Amino acid sequence: MQKEVNINDLWERFTKGSDARSFEALFHELNPRLIKFCTLYVHYQQVAEEIVSDVFVKCWMDRVQMQVVEKPETYLFIAVKNQALNYNKRFSSIQVVNIEDHDGGGILINEASPELELEKKELIFKMDQAIGTLPRQCGIIFRLIKENGMKYKEVAEILNISHRTVHTQMLRAMKKMSKAMDPYLKKANRQATDNLISTILVLFIFMGN
Repeated sequence: MQKEVNINDLWERFTKGSDARSFEALFHELNPRLIKFCTLYVHYQQVAEEIVSDVFVKCWMDRVQMQVVEKPETYLFIAVKNQALNYNKRFSSIQVVNIEDHDGGGILINEASPELELEKKELIFKMDQAIGTLPRQCGIIFRLIKENGMKYKEVAEILNISHRTVHTQMLRAMKKMSKAMDPYLKKANRQATDNLISTILVLFIFMGN
C-alpha cells in the first residue's frame, strides 16, 4: 500500500509540478518491473528497454495531460503492453522470453551454506522453466501476481480481461506449477537443510491475493 501511495505522489509531483527528480524516482522504481513485463511480449531485452523508455519519455512530454491518470502504475503497464503488441505487429515476431534476472529479496541467500545457495538457484531456474511452459496469457498473469505482487483487479485492468478470467487462469497456473514442481518439493522435503526452500516454494505457488 505504501508503495502505491509513493508512486501516486511521485506521479502527481512530476505531472503537476514538472518535478524532474520525482520523474526520475518513478522511473527507477518501475523501470525494472516494466522491462521484465515487456520481455514477455517481445524478443529481446534491449527492445523491451527501448519500449519502456519510450513510454516514460512520452509521459514526460505529455505530463500536463497525464494529470488525469488516477492509477499511474496500472497505466504504465497497459502502455508498455500496448507498445509491445504494436512492436510484434510490425515485426510479426512473438516469443515468450524466460526471465533470468530474479529478485529473491535475499530471503534464501545463505553465504555459510554454498550447497543451499546452489540448490536455491537451481530451484529458481526450474520454477522459471515451469512458468515458461504455461500458455502466454496464463504465464503473464502468474508473473504479474506472484512476482509483481499485483491484485487480481489490477491484472484484469492491465490485460483488459475480466476478474473471473484472471482467477481461472491463476487456478490453472497454480495447478500446472504444483505438478511441475512436485518432484523438487519432494526432493527438498527429503533433505533436512531444505525446509526453508520447500516452504518458500509452497508459499510462492499457493498464496493468492
